[in-house]
Amino acid sequence: MDQSTQSDIHLVHPVAALALNHSPDAASNDSAAAYTNGAIGARSPSRSSRGREGYGFRPSLSGISTPLPPDHPSATDAYANEDNDAEPEDNPQQSSLALQRQSDSNIGAGQGVLNEASVIPDINGLGWPAKSTVSRLNESPAERTLRLAKLTGAVRTLLEGIGEDPDREGLLRTPERYAQALLWMTKGYEERLTDVINDAIFAEDHDEMVIVRDIDVFSLCEHHLVPFTGKISIGYIPKGLVLGLSKLARIAETFSRRLQVQERLTRQIAIAVEEAIRPRGVAVVMEATHLCMSMRGVQKPGATTVTSTMRGVFRDRAKTREEFLTLIRSRSVI
Repeated sequence: MDQSTQSDIHLVHPVAALALNHSPDAASNDSAAAYTNGAIGARSPSRSSRGREGYGFRPSLSGISTPLPPDHPSATDAYANEDNDAEPEDNPQQSSLALQRQSDSNIGAGQGVLNEASVIPDINGLGWPAKSTVSRLNESPAERTLRLAKLTGAVRTLLEGIGEDPDREGLLRTPERYAQALLWMTKGYEERLTDVINDAIFAEDHDEMVIVRDIDVFSLCEHHLVPFTGKISIGYIPKGLVLGLSKLARIAETFSRRLQVQERLTRQIAIAVEEAIRPRGVAVVMEATHLCMSMRGVQKPGATTVTSTMRGVFRDRAKTREEFLTLIRSRSVI
């Protein structure tokens, strides 16, 4: 379900520069410096520039956006760097990271090798872009009009296909209305994650859990193009950097406003947060109801689907994971 090489360079992301200029003390400066060297992708001359650049928070060197299996040449340095700053207690003999790598290595014909042809380029920082995402992102007003007209014609064909008369009064403008609605419901294809976060990354020495819970999300199932709706809770433990609280909700909104499956949506949000600030761990839990199960097929209204992604200390430490799950289930006191 989850879905390279230039000379070594040293880049400082503007957010990192901002953190360095506004750090209140030496500890914050150290955090910002660590951020410069790891979280947003500044690469020291001694390191190879072949690591995965994630979602566009780091410089677009290789054009690879999706997480790579460890066998892929672009993934080697990234995995090595992730291990270097792990605390001893975070790195047991068979850590969850190792298990995750083993799972990821099953991609392909049992060899764990991802062919270059199957890697989706993401030089625009879109995060898991689809085949035509970039063309939609960069289209001119005239091209936008043509896209809307094409969608409108397609909806008219659908109406005819189900036996309706698209020329009757009640349906005269339905093709155009639905075309506009569909473009809005999939507006996540037009949003760059760097623009979504908008430099809302701050150097802080807070090292306890941060949670934004019960974020309402609406998405479209990519298998039947019908909605699924639910709530997402996102938690992370900072390591020198915190993310603006509203940005967690905006990241969830960006990925949900695309054709999705719940499992991938949950994972994409977690990895986006991880790529942005390199915390000690990220946890995402989503609970949703799917109309493809309620109004068609098995027809079981009221059934809910729960998915989770645990990364870093949330995956390695049972007590940390249990604390997060307890907090997102507790009754609100507000």
